[in-house]
Amino acid sequence: MANDVKPTRKNLMAIEDRIELSERGHGTLEKKRDGLIMEFMDILDKAQDVRGDLADDYEQAQQKINMARAMEGDVAVRGAAAALQEHPEITTESKNIMGVVVPQIESSRVSKSLDQRGYGIMGTSARIDEAAEAYEDLLESIILAAEVETAMKKMLREIETTKRRVNALEFKLLPELYENQEYIEQKLEEQEREETFRLKKIKEKKEAEEKEARETAGETEPESEDETELEQATADDD
Repeated sequence: MANDVKPTRKNLMAIEDRIELSERGHGTLEKKRDGLIMEFMDILDKAQDVRGDLADDYEQAQQKINMARAMEGDVAVRGAAAALQEHPEITTESKNIMGVVVPQIESSRVSKSLDQRGYGIMGTSARIDEAAEAYEDLLESIILAAEVETAMKKMLREIETTKRRVNALEFKLLPELYENQEYIEQKLEEQEREETFRLKKIKEKKEAEEKEARETAGETEPESEDETELEQATADDD
C-alpha cells in the first residue's frame, strides 16, 4: 500500500530503481514467453505428426501379429519372441530450448536383421518376420513419442510459469510501484509547497520586524546640532 511508504527522496529513488529493474525484467520475460510459445508450437506440430505415426504403427503391428497368430499359431509367435537375444538399448541426454532442459532419447538395436532376432529362419515364416518388423517400427515410434511428449509438457509448464511471472509484474508489482512513486511525489510536492509557504511567512515576519525597528529608531533619533545650539543660547540669555 502507498500509505505504508515513507515519503522521502531516498525511498523515491529506491522505488524508481525497482521500477526500472522490474520493467526491464518484464520485457525480458515477455520475450522469453513469446519465444517459448513459438518453440512449443513447433513441438506441438511435431507431436501431432508423431501421434499419427504412432497410431498407424500400432494398428499395423496389431494386424501383423494377428495374422501371424492366425497362420502360425500362438505358440510359434511366442517362441519367436522369446528367442530374442539382443534387447534394445535406450540412452537419454538433454538439450536446452530457451532455458528449458528437455530430454533427448537415443535408441539402438531396435531394428534388427533376420539373423539378429534369435529365432531360426527355417523354423518361422514371413508372417512372423513381418510382425517382428512391425513391432520394431512401433517401438521406434514409442521412443520418439516419449521424447516429444515429455519435451512438450516441460515447455508447457515453463510457459505457464513465465506467464504467471509476467502477469505478476504487469498487474501487481509494477502498479504498486507506480502507485508508491506517485504517492511519494505528491507528498514531496506538498512538503515543498509547505516549506516555501513557511519560508515566505518567515521572510514577511522578518521584514515587518525590521521595518518596525527602523520606525522605532526614527522616533528616538538625537536632536540636530543647530537645535542644540539654539537651546544653549536661549539658556544663556536667561
